[in-house]
Amino acid sequence: MPDRRTELADAALAVVAAKGLKGLTHRAVDAQAGVAVGTTSNYFRNRAALVSAAVDRVEERDTLLLQQGGWETPTSVAALAEQLTGALMGLALENADLTRARFAFALDQPEVVAAGHERMLAGLAHILGFLNVPDARTRAESVADYGDGLAMHLLTARKGQDIDRASVARNIRRLLEG
Repeated sequence: MPDRRTELADAALAVVAAKGLKGLTHRAVDAQAGVAVGTTSNYFRNRAALVSAAVDRVEERDTLLLQQGGWETPTSVAALAEQLTGALMGLALENADLTRARFAFALDQPEVVAAGHERMLAGLAHILGFLNVPDARTRAESVADYGDGLAMHLLTARKGQDIDRASVARNIRRLLEG
């Protein structure tokens, strides 16, 4: 069972996903979490601390989702493309609220999410290097850009539309292989 700080950070993510960053207040998190008024401010003294905890929780939940998906070190570019497709589809569809919150933070306070984004890029570049993919960093950035764009479209303009996973995997593989 998650501790109170984690519960409040998850409630903060739900508030941001539903109302955007302007809706993120200590009282809104209290209400979302179903706790007494003032509880959130006892754990996170100011808005900056609350935002920081919520952003950290996005990264924690991303890691948990990858672990639940059976993430293994891929042995080929094709296997990596399949794993990345699964992660992207999971974030854009089953975990749409988490992704909406991530985009809200990224658009409003890009400096807050920059470190987590850099960790993700470095990890992907490391895997690409392990697979002997040339220009690993550039290709990691291309895949991240594609993934962010596709996720945004799946949350907005293409919301509710069927998406061909095989096509997404082919696109990612093309970006990885050049």
